[in-house]
Amino acid sequence: MSLGGDLIDFVGGLTIVGGDADGEPFTVLPWEARFLRGAFRRAGDAALSEARGNGKTALCAGIATAVADPGGPLHGNRYECVVVASSFDQSRITYEDVLSFLRERGHDIDDRALWRKQDSANRALIEYRPTGARVRCLGSDPSRMHGIRPKLVLADEPAQWPKETRDRAIAALRTSLGKVPGSKLIALGTRPADDEHFFAKMLERAPYVQVHATPPDDPPFRKRSIRKANPSYDHLPSLRAQIAEEAEEAKRDPDALASFRALRLNQGTDDVARSVLIDGDTWRQALALPEPDVTATTYVLGVDLGQNAAMSAAAAYWRDGRLDAVAVFPEQPDLRERGLADGVGSLYTKMADRGELLTAGGRVSDIPALLAEVLNRWGAPAAVVCDRWREAELLDSLEAVRFPRCPVVVRGQGFMDGGEDVRAFRRAVMSDLVRPAESLLLDAAIKEARTVGDPAGNHKLAKRTEGGRRAQARDDAAAAAVLAVAAGWREWHQAPERATSGGVVAVAR
Repeated sequence: MSLGGDLIDFVGGLTIVGGDADGEPFTVLPWEARFLRGAFRRAGDAALSEARGNGKTALCAGIATAVADPGGPLHGNRYECVVVASSFDQSRITYEDVLSFLRERGHDIDDRALWRKQDSANRALIEYRPTGARVRCLGSDPSRMHGIRPKLVLADEPAQWPKETRDRAIAALRTSLGKVPGSKLIALGTRPADDEHFFAKMLERAPYVQVHATPPDDPPFRKRSIRKANPSYDHLPSLRAQIAEEAEEAKRDPDALASFRALRLNQGTDDVARSVLIDGDTWRQALALPEPDVTATTYVLGVDLGQNAAMSAAAAYWRDGRLDAVAVFPEQPDLRERGLADGVGSLYTKMADRGELLTAGGRVSDIPALLAEVLNRWGAPAAVVCDRWREAELLDSLEAVRFPRCPVVVRGQGFMDGGEDVRAFRRAVMSDLVRPAESLLLDAAIKEARTVGDPAGNHKLAKRTEGGRRAQARDDAAAAAVLAVAAGWREWHQAPERATSGGVVAVAR
């Protein structure tokens, strides 16, 4: 029999503790049998994605038990299974299930001659002493992953791992796997909303992938749609009841609908409704519009200057709807290190390879270098639009590169100017008057950008952690795009109304 078949027999011989089937044999459902066969049929990693509550944690615990149990098909001398969840408390759930399974199989895990057990505030480990086979449960903190030598890593709900540390955590796990021949990483959870997430990439490229998800165009509340993401739906009464309750709430509450789509339909969306600059579907429709005529030359330049070591960006919006952007980071730290610190992995290096992101300046972004690149790419603009807060610095930089004479429009970033600009940007996009270039820089910035509102319903771009914005978010290209598109909208498309706020400074040469 194959290893997958042996695992099916082993897991099917376990006894469930708690839940719908407390005290009953572990019934291996068809989707679970399919996964066990597929994941262990060949060498290399495996990925499983399904909606929350389908028994994934119990399956994960069953696989881990097969390592610790001396009669398990994954047991071997000094074999180590490492279970990693978002937090240590979450990983303890799997640890407690493993202990329960071992006890139900007749093992006296309190016998210190046979078993070593560690269970403290930050450590959970069970080891069979005669062979050294063990199960270790950890949170996703990379600093606690030193010294492990796993034969098997079970990454539980990786979409929930903190964005700031997830790339360092997976790097630590992958390097530790290289210490043991034939080692394997299995990731199990709901689909992440971020395409750059390592789990999203595994779901595309791993040697074995199994995904249960509801397509975005399916009616969200039909049983047929729900079953696609919930392979245990017909087997778990408590799951059906919980989904029915959440569906009723989701029909009334946008926040609940966001959670329902992400966690119950596994659609790879944010599990919280956030005030985004522009929703994903609208942005994708803009990207799908035909490219405009490249002969058009009139454009407005929006500039967002970052402070100190932050990114600075420029966006060009042409009268025919084209929108493009370029940005600059200082040279220190390098893009790879900065990408890990910002939780975006290799995204910055990819932007640089595509020519969308420059590095110039030592520890502070070189603004004149950015402006010189603008002139080299797009020529002289009809106007430059900037944030009032950095007006003087921009004027100095324009003088430094002998930028062609043009009006400089300064805009506030509060609810008056900022709210008007966000409103104009959204109208332009939804009116098919924005046709973005294919750009990782723009796409990533739009996804990161959030807005905050006032009691009057005005929305401005969020700063720092306002509105659910990530502290490490680099949405400077989106901020520059808002300035450029809003100015172009007022100049070319908004009639008969004219904007009354925002000053114009003539740049003398």
